[in-house]
Amino acid sequence: MRKRRLMSLAALGAVGALALAGCASDGAGGTTEFGGGGSSSGGGDKGTITLGFLPSWTDGLSTAYLLQDQLEKLGYTVEMQTLTEAGPLYTGLAQGDVDIFPSAWPEVTHAEYMKTYGDSIEDLGAYYDNAKLTIAVPEYSELTSIEDLVGKGAEFDGKIYGIEPGAGLTAQTQKALPAYGLDGEYELITSSTAAMLTELGAATDKNEDIVVTLWRPFWANAAFPVKDLEDPKGAMGETEALHFLGTKGFAEEFPDAAELIEQIKLDDDQYGSLEDLVVNEYGEGREAEAVDAWLEEHGSDFDWVVD
Repeated sequence: MRKRRLMSLAALGAVGALALAGCASDGAGGTTEFGGGGSSSGGGDKGTITLGFLPSWTDGLSTAYLLQDQLEKLGYTVEMQTLTEAGPLYTGLAQGDVDIFPSAWPEVTHAEYMKTYGDSIEDLGAYYDNAKLTIAVPEYSELTSIEDLVGKGAEFDGKIYGIEPGAGLTAQTQKALPAYGLDGEYELITSSTAAMLTELGAATDKNEDIVVTLWRPFWANAAFPVKDLEDPKGAMGETEALHFLGTKGFAEEFPDAAELIEQIKLDDDQYGSLEDLVVNEYGEGREAEAVDAWLEEHGSDFDWVVD
């Protein structure tokens, strides 16, 4: 487990660096420029579909490569556009710079983005229905609820380690802290998913106390000795579904692709095994091999798989 964890963290950090390279500023601190940072694969004659995703969010990383495999088998050329924040991704999707966001949380976590951009976005279907945001501590912690954090800030150096500043998880956690009276006692430290996992790994290796923000589905829940804190106030939001989102008009332009995408449904075990293969077993640069291995194992479970 220790060796595998270190390999996963290293791969995640490397992928994050690639995402930064693919996400450029417009020179005025504004929007992300699209078109130069992605990679393309395949040589289909049905047209080109651009998948926009955040490599550090491994639920979307795994489904992006699954879609790449399936859409190329349908005859499309697929371009992979990596970004580092959800905001520019929704902007690109609404503007048509990105055709598909392969793992969106539009019901709760990304609800604000949908309020802003929803009129220019097409819902292509939900593929997983048990997603949730969490605040977590090591399994060896005596804490069981977010309420238990009250008055214990000194034990955690007054810090809760989060992920990217623009993540929906970050915004939801910022709402949850005052709901439990924790906003004056704890600071939410935001940087990146890789940085949060590094802190989590260092703390759990030393059997030290730490509080982090996590989510499900996410491979780190199995790779690290962590447990979710109960949320009796429901401040971290309700369980929601993960969706494939398309730019407006996608289904009309690519009807067979939209039909395929609408059929994709994954349960916890199927999703977990896909993410584990892509992120841990195969890693950066071998995502296509990971998808091939997953389809070999699970492909017969689905009617939608394109061989």
